[in-house]
Amino acid sequence: MRMRYLGIDFGEKRVGIAMSDEDGKIAFPSAVLVNNQDLLKNITDLCVGNAIKAVVMGESRNYQGQINPIMWKIEGFKKQLETIGFKVIFEPEFMTSVQASQITGENKMLDASAAAIILQAYLNRGIKNI
Repeated sequence: MRMRYLGIDFGEKRVGIAMSDEDGKIAFPSAVLVNNQDLLKNITDLCVGNAIKAVVMGESRNYQGQINPIMWKIEGFKKQLETIGFKVIFEPEFMTSVQASQITGENKMLDASAAAIILQAYLNRGIKNI
């Protein structure tokens, strides 16, 4: 079954976006969006325009495994996406921006690369919660 996913690395200022291939096997960095009042519309447009069936969002935790303060905003955004009708799945993530910078170096697509790491982790597990 062909299934394309969108990955999100949600940050206070910027939101990294990644997309999978049509088979839902490989994640690619796609865009970095500004986290402002247009974010929901911009992500909805990306999902509709690319026939996205599910969204995978990073579940942010600290060194002790406790939920980071930004999670209340991530959970709120998840609820907004679900209200529109998207299936949203949390994928545990830890320091993906650091991992991305080690792979690609500091660049303007760093947050998108972090989103690709989150999405690829989900895809690698082979669990399709759709």
